[in-house]
Amino acid sequence: MRSKTHPSIPWLSGLLALLLLVACSRGPSPDFSIALSPASLTVQQGSSGTTQLTLTPQHGFTGTVSLGLQNAPAGVDLSPTSVNVTASNPGPYPLTISVDYDVTEDTYNFTLQATGGSLSKSADLTLTVNVASGGPGTTWTVRNQGSTLYSVTYGNNQFVAVGSSSTIRTSPDGVSWTVRTSGTNDVLDALRVLYSVTYGNNQFVAVGSSGTIRTSPDGVSWTARSSGIRDNLYGITYGGGQFVAVGWNGTILTSPDGVSWTLRTSGTSETLRGITHGNNQFVAVGQNGTILTSPDGVSWTLRTSGTSKTLYGVTHGNNQFVAVGQSGTILTSPDGVSWTPRTSGTFYTLYGVTHGGGQFVAVESFGTILTSPDGVSWTLRTSGINGWFYGITHGNNQFVAVGDAGAILTSPDGLSWTLRTSGINGWFYGITHGNNQFVAVGDAGAILTSPDGVSWTSQTSGTSSGLYGVTYGGGQFVAVGWNGTILTSPDGVTWTARTSDTSSPLWAVTYGGGQFVAVGRNGTILTSPDGVSWTARSSGIRDNLYGVTHGGGQFVAVGDGDTILTSPDGVTWTAQSSIIINAPIGALEDVTHANGQFVAVGWNGTILTSPDGVTWTARDSKTFTGLYFNNLYGIAYGNNQFVAVGWNGTIRTSPNGTTWMVRTSDTSSPLQAVTYGGGQFVAVGLDGTILTSP
Repeated sequence: MRSKTHPSIPWLSGLLALLLLVACSRGPSPDFSIALSPASLTVQQGSSGTTQLTLTPQHGFTGTVSLGLQNAPAGVDLSPTSVNVTASNPGPYPLTISVDYDVTEDTYNFTLQATGGSLSKSADLTLTVNVASGGPGTTWTVRNQGSTLYSVTYGNNQFVAVGSSSTIRTSPDGVSWTVRTSGTNDVLDALRVLYSVTYGNNQFVAVGSSGTIRTSPDGVSWTARSSGIRDNLYGITYGGGQFVAVGWNGTILTSPDGVSWTLRTSGTSETLRGITHGNNQFVAVGQNGTILTSPDGVSWTLRTSGTSKTLYGVTHGNNQFVAVGQSGTILTSPDGVSWTPRTSGTFYTLYGVTHGGGQFVAVESFGTILTSPDGVSWTLRTSGINGWFYGITHGNNQFVAVGDAGAILTSPDGLSWTLRTSGINGWFYGITHGNNQFVAVGDAGAILTSPDGVSWTSQTSGTSSGLYGVTYGGGQFVAVGWNGTILTSPDGVTWTARTSDTSSPLWAVTYGGGQFVAVGRNGTILTSPDGVSWTARSSGIRDNLYGVTHGGGQFVAVGDGDTILTSPDGVTWTAQSSIIINAPIGALEDVTHANGQFVAVGWNGTILTSPDGVTWTARDSKTFTGLYFNNLYGIAYGNNQFVAVGWNGTIRTSPNGTTWMVRTSDTSSPLQAVTYGGGQFVAVGLDGTILTSP
């Protein structure tokens, strides 16, 4: 069969050739590529960084390219969000990455997404966010911490002293001291006491109240350890390859490393106050003249001391043990078994004793120091300080003694003594700045003044009543306190008592609108045009009022629960409603006004803001520790930011009252108040704590 054939179509072949020619002449579609330089940025909270976007057009690409960040944390923003690519403007384009104050310090990996028409490109970007630093309110220096120091030791080329409120201080020379943190963010640290510290096995070990144990390889970084008990531990030493701690009701613990502890049987229920190691044995001393000895820290033998006086300290040197205690008691022993009483020449209690530089040195109450070349004959020395000293050690060719109000003495020979830190003791509740100086007030009528926040002078207030608030206005300082106490001073030095006609405690005072306003217990409110003559006003409430301020043409007072009052003149007051999400039960402790708004702080980390004192919004203070919120007690404004302070050394800062940042205070003492003046913030609190920033 003959095959079929198809006739040719000349015009179809030509069309196909033409289409092929057009397709080949068009070329690749328009496109672009992107790259970032640098591809890694480091930015502080509240700041911004810049990177260059290189956008390379391909095959004639032009048009608008939208820009965005993919998987970036909240608070990280990009500018601009689009660029217009033309033949005359192919780039590069500067991009700004802004970081809000509330972005957590961390390193983040995300992408820049560029979209132009149907095209989408991406480039990786790494952002490291650091805590904002620099300027007042950011970094803080502890100027004074009057916590009592109970013990001091030497090791690893430095001295370490410990005391109340979990206080830890270190010094390479006994002269310059640095405050250290105790290693926890525990609210109870402010209540704990560290009674004793020692060095051995390449680490420091401190012990204290409620079975507290802390260890550190360098005296700087500390770790909490579990003792397994709740009894107070008063003494610790190292010897024979292990640590031995003693305490309440005859408690004895041993540890080879300071980490794992074993409870031992002491054979006594008497409280043990001190312990040492020498001549291949441990010797512990305590209440009612108790003395125990042990060759290994495990098996203990009760010895006869010949005294019923409480023994607080014991040491070993020059081939003998020396124990000291109540009513000037001094005992010596060549072996820890047989003890001989010695004449000290004093009736005051001796709390600590050490040996070094060829002699024994003991410390007592009222600043007296005793020295002896042999433990037998003792000579009274004058320290020049009328204070109580509890601990003493020898190292780096000198003696260091510690005691009340954080006082520290040093001596090269035990004879001549130099005061290194005098300390300021007591609880301080209020502080203000005016007339080129700071004035702080506190317990028992205490008043301190300082031109710079660093050097402080105690002034005579003329009262023993506690003072809780202080302000400056109208050319004078006004302080208020217990039983309606009111004092005025033109200079912070000379103070005059004024009549308040109330016996209610006054917790706070402010100045504004040409008058002073003081607030206190059971809704008490007083006003005065001059600080001298005071008039009681009706608040309409019975709640305690703890804070008051003036701003925006009105007064705002805060107090128990969510109590908030406002007044245009200090005379007529109106109750307002707040929203406290973190503190359904508690109190608002302080309030200030700045930057067009009121900011109030209180229990459980409460922070409220308001533009008018009427409508309030709760803010996140970032004070939650995982178990509880730290209370906030004071608030101030300066250097374009708010600073709030509180329990456990808490410090928070904010540029706007809305977003708050965590700051490090290097203290666990509760901070009660803060103010701004002379280009710096100053905060005060319990145990004479004073901090400045910068």
